[in-house]
Amino acid sequence: MDFGYTPDQEALRREVLDFIEANVTPEVLAERDGKDADGSTRPRGRAGPRMKELYDKIHRRGWLGITYPKEYGGQGGDRLTQFIVEEEFLRAGINIGLGGSGAPAVLAAGTEEQKRYFIPRLIRREISFCLGFTEPHAGADLAALRCRATPTQDGYIINGQKMYTTSAHSATHIYLMARTDPEAPRHDGISIFLIPMDTPGITVRPLWTIQNNPEAPHGTTYGEARTNETFFDDVRIPKSALLGEENKGWGIGAAALNLDRVGASRYLISIRRDEDIVNWLKENRDGPDAPAENAAIRDKVAELWIEAQVCRLMTLRSMSIVQRGGRFTYEGSAEKVWAPEHGVKTTEAITQMLGPYGQLLSSSPHAVEEGVFAHNVMGAFQSGINHGSVQIMRDQIARRGLGLPSQRRSRKPA
Repeated sequence: MDFGYTPDQEALRREVLDFIEANVTPEVLAERDGKDADGSTRPRGRAGPRMKELYDKIHRRGWLGITYPKEYGGQGGDRLTQFIVEEEFLRAGINIGLGGSGAPAVLAAGTEEQKRYFIPRLIRREISFCLGFTEPHAGADLAALRCRATPTQDGYIINGQKMYTTSAHSATHIYLMARTDPEAPRHDGISIFLIPMDTPGITVRPLWTIQNNPEAPHGTTYGEARTNETFFDDVRIPKSALLGEENKGWGIGAAALNLDRVGASRYLISIRRDEDIVNWLKENRDGPDAPAENAAIRDKVAELWIEAQVCRLMTLRSMSIVQRGGRFTYEGSAEKVWAPEHGVKTTEAITQMLGPYGQLLSSSPHAVEEGVFAHNVMGAFQSGINHGSVQIMRDQIARRGLGLPSQRRSRKPA
């Protein structure tokens, strides 16, 4: 099997790199980081005029929504092309992918009206979703959610709270999972809704993270300075906000999360640390005591690099299955176990390689690489929880991949 790229694919990569060199300017990157030309600031993730112009140029090249159907504003292309294009833009600090956007779920379960409304606007970055999943008492156990969507004659009334709704302060919509039948078993009676964030009754309150002060440099894995609490108080929505069938949201949400784990974004989250330390070691080779000349460090970096290639091959396998229309069951869960745990291992190893200087944050003038390695340490363990904890993923691998029975939970006598 040939794991390389064809000449046409390499030519595409070169074209993308040339475009990035010409268009991803320092001014664009400053605006991406929330700094406008007039000195004012905006939330990270909320596009300003330069970013909008850049996305418009990328869209005219046909590089947005590559695998989405043409009738919904996509290009009808293949996943490997999408991977190549997204990978290079992500390395340059520009996210053009639709992972985590809600678009896969809308395409899979939405009505024709929802597809024609949401997907073209998601592709063009006119709409963005935050994910309303986690709740204060439930954590990673989505089946324990209590946020209630009460059916009415013409729609639903939402009441409840969500935690860690990152981007809720900048997103236009929320992809909300709520309980529509409180009497149903845990995994039943759950529905998904697509709700504008300016709907009356929605309140967003900031939760400042450990990366807030000092602020994490761009390129930090899970370096967001802010996430949010989101409250719903008698939020009235129409029936058209329901995605898929009522009470069938668990299956829709699980399938969408699985698809969101496939692609350049998730892959790079896990292996960027490996690339960063290799580049740093290459650039700091002066003197006999340089870390790059240490045999133990070289051996450890080689070990980690091999594991990173496993991440790459697992991603290519998943893309191939989806591209061929195969049955995608446990593969995304397997990636979600291997890649985050590899990332944590790499982060810990880098800290040991760099010694005390590797612990200095971005506020220190002596920080290594503006403190990105130290900030990575603070964000690394989050990757084992986001988008499903690795413990839950292992259970899915056992049941869906190996056909093992569900875990029998002991019950204490009343």
